[in-house]
Amino acid sequence: MEPFLQKLSIILVPGLLAITLHEVAHGWVAERFGDPTARLLGRLTLNPFKHLDPIGTLLLFLIGFGWARPVPVNPGNLRDPRRNMLWVALGGPMANLGLALLSALALRGLGYLQGGAGALAMIVDPLILMAAFSLYINAVLMVINLMPVPPLDGGRVLIGLLPEKAAVTVARIEPFGFFIVIFLFFFSPLSERVLLPVVIWLTAALAGPQWLLVQKVFTLLFRT
Repeated sequence: MEPFLQKLSIILVPGLLAITLHEVAHGWVAERFGDPTARLLGRLTLNPFKHLDPIGTLLLFLIGFGWARPVPVNPGNLRDPRRNMLWVALGGPMANLGLALLSALALRGLGYLQGGAGALAMIVDPLILMAAFSLYINAVLMVINLMPVPPLDGGRVLIGLLPEKAAVTVARIEPFGFFIVIFLFFFSPLSERVLLPVVIWLTAALAGPQWLLVQKVFTLLFRT
């Protein structure tokens, strides 16, 4: 199989599921607190075509990390906007944590079936690679989105936790937050010294004895 097609076959389903469920979780939690905006706009669906962001999707296939279009939330509909937004923001990362746990369980189970021959190998081996990538991408999405910088989810959690005056100050950063995140992610040592070690620790802890399979996926995706 050509390297690109092999990469695409590993990334496609778990990658789209990870970014889609992340956004759906935001909308689902928002509706629990009184805001039906996501449902009214048809965004409470696992149909990835309702959520795809062109750039985020392209990067997902090129570098193994991406994002979907944010699900719209109207804080004015929430019963307690500042406090409720904290839980709305946590919905996405917690959905990724749940998917990471399920992926780790699948990876551990499938790992014991590895090494079979014939039809079994044709079924099990691709599923192992997909489960390993699913564990990785969900760990990445959770860790990055929990960075305490608005408009990332972690920034909105921070705003919900701070006293009102301090929260207003932090919220003023949001128009510049995208540029701050780009700087921190690409031009500072944060990624190499903090984010990457946390992602590796988390994926290794969840994968357990199957950690080598996750490393195999890294090799297939990022060294070809």
